[in-house]
Amino acid sequence: MALKHLLKRGALLAAANWQTVAIQFVAQTTFQVLLAVPIIGAAILVAVVLGADLADLLQGSMREIFTTIASALLSEPVALVAFMVAFSLAVFGGSILMFLVKGGTVEVLLAAHGVAGSIEHEPITVDSLRGAAQFTLKRFTDGCSRLFRSYLMLGLLLMIVYGLSVAGYLVFVVYGYQMVSGRALIVGWTFVAALAAGVLVAWITIVNLFYLLAQVAMAVDRIGLGEAFRAVARFVRAEFRELAGIFLLVLALVVAAMFASALAWSGVGLIAFVPLVGLAVFPLQLAALLVRGLVFEYLGLTALGAYVSLYARDALRRRDAVKASAVRSPVQHPV
Repeated sequence: MALKHLLKRGALLAAANWQTVAIQFVAQTTFQVLLAVPIIGAAILVAVVLGADLADLLQGSMREIFTTIASALLSEPVALVAFMVAFSLAVFGGSILMFLVKGGTVEVLLAAHGVAGSIEHEPITVDSLRGAAQFTLKRFTDGCSRLFRSYLMLGLLLMIVYGLSVAGYLVFVVYGYQMVSGRALIVGWTFVAALAAGVLVAWITIVNLFYLLAQVAMAVDRIGLGEAFRAVARFVRAEFRELAGIFLLVLALVVAAMFASALAWSGVGLIAFVPLVGLAVFPLQLAALLVRGLVFEYLGLTALGAYVSLYARDALRRRDAVKASAVRSPVQHPV
């Protein structure tokens, strides 16, 4: 199957089962709200106890706000520990929700792949999309129930890998800076630290891809965690070119969507400074956030649909090879 056909198939499967896009968006938004609760509470605490400006504390991205608040709480160890515990609980609870929802999403896309036929080779019509629409509440909840335990174990392993990766990066940066501090190598070390950050981002991206493929393998082959790793390794070796093509194209689409979103958001932000007219911008900002979230979720499910189709094709090829090998093997009769 050509790369463009794989991506088209994934896009059509996601569009036909648009309910999964909406559910993923709601779950992701809920996760972000859960993360915002301890951060806003800690920001209010810092503003009241330490006299910091609340508006300054809540500026920037979620990561920047978290760093600012954690730095401000260094002088209050008890408050810092309480904030870290509350934030960790929010991350854990939100992650469990995402693991649960992803099971239903993969189950629906897998069912859609099974009945869609050669939808990527046909004209895009309402009837063709209706034929691939396999979302039902029962199928979604059955998928959540069937895959939750496996996805939970996989997700916990992912969080451990995240923690070890970030901790390793921080140890490397801190100890490296202490070794070159006050020496002429400090300029070169700045470049090395930036390079290390790039390596960390690339590593996390690869881990996320492997995590997504493991989810697909668990759903298609109905296997456990250990077998999923071996299945993914075999799958990557067999379909490396198609996998790399899907990943790079979807990544390019996501980057393009991020730039378009940033440009649109900056344009709306300029209008917000105009007196009276700026009052009408708030609904536009909410609509922009809604569209942005749905577009990114749709791109993610497009990639997931393409991975499901590619893995299911590979699994079918492996089963056919096993059957053919069994037919060719001579039957041994006792003498």
